[in-house]
Amino acid sequence: MAERKMLAIDLGASSGRGIVGAFDGERLTLRENHRFSNDPVNLCGRLYWDILRIFHEIKLSVQKTVLDGDAVSSIGIDTWGVDYGLLDRAGRLLSNPVHYRDTRTEGAQELVSRTVPAEELYRVAGIQTLNFNTVYQLAVEREEAPEKLAQAERMLNIPDLLNYFLTGRMANEYTILSTGALLDAKKRDYAWELLDRLGIPRRLFGDVTAPGTDLGTLLPQVQGETGKTDAHVLTVASHDTASAVIAVPSEEKDFLYISSGTWSLMGTELSDPLINAESRAANFTNEGGACGTVRFLKNIMGLWIIQESRRQWRREGKDYSFAQMEAWAKESTPFRSLIDVDDSDFATPGDMPEKIRAYCKRTAQPVPESVGEVVRCIYESLALKYRSVAERVMELMGRRARVIHVVGGGTKDRFLSQLTADACGIPVCAGPEEATAIGNLMMQLMAAGEVSDLGQARRVVAASFETKQYLPTADRNMWDEAYGRIRTLYR
Repeated sequence: MAERKMLAIDLGASSGRGIVGAFDGERLTLRENHRFSNDPVNLCGRLYWDILRIFHEIKLSVQKTVLDGDAVSSIGIDTWGVDYGLLDRAGRLLSNPVHYRDTRTEGAQELVSRTVPAEELYRVAGIQTLNFNTVYQLAVEREEAPEKLAQAERMLNIPDLLNYFLTGRMANEYTILSTGALLDAKKRDYAWELLDRLGIPRRLFGDVTAPGTDLGTLLPQVQGETGKTDAHVLTVASHDTASAVIAVPSEEKDFLYISSGTWSLMGTELSDPLINAESRAANFTNEGGACGTVRFLKNIMGLWIIQESRRQWRREGKDYSFAQMEAWAKESTPFRSLIDVDDSDFATPGDMPEKIRAYCKRTAQPVPESVGEVVRCIYESLALKYRSVAERVMELMGRRARVIHVVGGGTKDRFLSQLTADACGIPVCAGPEEATAIGNLMMQLMAAGEVSDLGQARRVVAASFETKQYLPTADRNMWDEAYGRIRTLYR
């Protein structure tokens, strides 16, 4: 068969890139054609996404496919979840989308629960309670800016918004919608009755669109900037984790995964939502996946704490590489200090090493001073959090997993992968690193009929990309003692 080329636009919370995929009928190869930072903008006390710059960078990636002679047949965009843009009746963006780490949603859970109790919201939506969920953001929007909500005709999540900028077509893709507690998880449609009670207008939402929907070609004015292309824009599994899970190279049904990046999203894949008192108590989420699957998972703070620590050291003029930080961590004393990585203290930007020191001092632990001590504290705490979540998800699904698949950028942290295997007592299979872009491309191939289903997609991934195995090797008693200590810190 003739080689098929596609462009995946993969937007994370700290960077974005364009990746050209080439499929020869058996294997997929990747080539990055553009990379850019994705930095929040703090303006007048509010944290925004620079959506116009993001769109500009996407156009540059498309332009490079044209200049490089890559005749891509399709383009797909995936991004982080929950955030959105509001459009007026003329289709104009009313304001820059607000960043999910903005403080405006502090107290939003209480605001919503006065009308829709938290238990009822979870029973319908099945989504982990996080104060930045879309439903909370919209409720805050209604309270603090009712005039803007009155002007708004449509709400589009970030990948849908960018697709609209490219094609002029509005669509609300299922997997990205599912992240924000707007959908009835079992009906896989809007939770209309709850939205009505919250005063969130129905007109904001279009029909729920499945992954793999063709939105057409680029607008003429866009092609005027990028160069002429016949590529069609497709709705992929546009939440980045939904794309990443497509790329889990497993033939087994009972596996755990960690989509490891700024966030760590850990869970398993189900055919139907798992919503009960136990899953709510454990704060697990049921998000839409590709091909009718459900991503039963929990959000964990992830590599954000490492990334933000590094940013602080760079602000101090100390530009440490990740390799340096890992080497110093390995040399540091094990289990000296531990933190709950999901504590609210670590959720916002700032001097992360100092936040860690303050937390350890407050919890009567040795205070980590050196870079190696801080990084080791983060890595071990993260691995122990993975153990906690792994044990709970296996209890809830009533089955034992034989492997943890780690996919995404976090696979580069070999030390963390080994710590994860040691902490959980389960083999870890790390890779592929570019899971999100790969899943994005595999969805484009499924939409084109080049790959038949999710099973074949994963076989292609397994044949195309290397993985690394990590077996539990450490003293189990040592990890059990550390696990007992850290559980006293969990709220």
